[in-house]
Amino acid sequence: MPLLRLTRAAAVSVAVVAAAFSAPTLAAGEPLEDGSLPCHPTSAPLRYLVLFPEGTTAADADDEVDSSCAAPVAYYPEIAVGVAASSDPGFADRFGRDRAFSTEAVVGRAHKQSPLVDTGDPDVATDRSGEQWDMTEIQAGAAHAITRGSDRVVVGVLDSGIDNTHPDLARAVDPAKSAGCLTGKADRSPQAWQPSVSPHGTHVAGIIAAADDGRGITGVAPDVRLASVRVVDDDGTVRPESVVCGLMWAAANGMAVANHSYYVDPWPLTCDRGAEHVVYEAVRRATDYATGRGVLSVAAASNEARDLAEPSGQMPGLDGQWRTVDASCRVLPAGLRGVVAVSAIGPDRVKAGYSAYGLGVIDVTAPGGEQTGDRCVLSTVPGGYATACGTSMATPHVSGVAALLASTHPGASPQRLTRLLTTEAESVPCPVDYDLDGTGGQDAYCSGYAPFNSFYGHGLVNALAAVTD
Repeated sequence: MPLLRLTRAAAVSVAVVAAAFSAPTLAAGEPLEDGSLPCHPTSAPLRYLVLFPEGTTAADADDEVDSSCAAPVAYYPEIAVGVAASSDPGFADRFGRDRAFSTEAVVGRAHKQSPLVDTGDPDVATDRSGEQWDMTEIQAGAAHAITRGSDRVVVGVLDSGIDNTHPDLARAVDPAKSAGCLTGKADRSPQAWQPSVSPHGTHVAGIIAAADDGRGITGVAPDVRLASVRVVDDDGTVRPESVVCGLMWAAANGMAVANHSYYVDPWPLTCDRGAEHVVYEAVRRATDYATGRGVLSVAAASNEARDLAEPSGQMPGLDGQWRTVDASCRVLPAGLRGVVAVSAIGPDRVKAGYSAYGLGVIDVTAPGGEQTGDRCVLSTVPGGYATACGTSMATPHVSGVAALLASTHPGASPQRLTRLLTTEAESVPCPVDYDLDGTGGQDAYCSGYAPFNSFYGHGLVNALAAVTD
């Protein structure tokens, strides 16, 4: 099973709403002076993502949340998006279901198990760069003879946390720019941004910037800095309020690139309609704001093996309910404007069977590995090294090349970095035969032509071409 869709298990912090609700001393159902119903905190607190009209002040936002039987957790006035917590099951109805959504209410608190990654190899002294077929594919080693990146460039790893004690990552991680965003509000304490059970973020981080020191592995841009921005919780859930917080943190802290090796829960595709509009709109606003502040978002296309250009049919969410998807539905954040969407290839330069695709959706491709034949990507995990496959692994290769470009083109906008990425990519034509299982049928259909197609976008990122332009 590819690593991108992390598996899940339980527990949500509810400390933010302790003692926040004291219901009026009225008879049950008796209206308040303004005609509204009194608060009834009858359930465990749930966290809600909430939308406001553009220009809403923090004071006005807090007042509206308070009057709707909730406690404010965070508010981002730049995009008019907030986070609230409520023990009143009627909060969303009071506030407006077109403006408030709780992933916790959909997902529940315990439904999956621990993340998937091979057991880490504890040998951190041996040079294992010879096992990095992925770096050979994008000519990273040749690029390092010209530049290994600049320590003025910071890449935000929005993920499950980075082990900054790993020898390959200790120099790269910048604690001052790291934060935990699991509640929707940035927490700078180390325990908030360091990993607890998931090795996913550490694996992603190593692909981007593992040290070039003759030991262990080497990342695409080993001299750039990393910020650990934790948005993935211990059970693998990626709540939209965490992603909004992560993007706003990246924008506020001058990050050149933000790596998103995930999709936003609770749906593989989020539709801009109904209750899902709250999630779609909040993540869109945060992404647009971060882009406007100079942050290039690079995101995994997902491991759904689906044509993202023409979504249709039925798909389940984390709640187990089936939904009809249509043209309004996107993988978040990969499907948003201004985000570089990444598909995955194996060592044979053919689209990995699990990788999503789509003409006009995929911008570039990168090594993500194939599960058959032990052809996954080697990288760092807490305590050592491990291999993993997925568009989660392809994405940090692209973020690393983007970081090299940001190093050699100081001050380049996200739009310019995107143009450079796609221009310097190596064209990969559609495969003549995409029969992966040997059954005689095509497992997916590639459309387009060599310079731009649905499997590989503009092609395979190339680190050497990027730094010699």
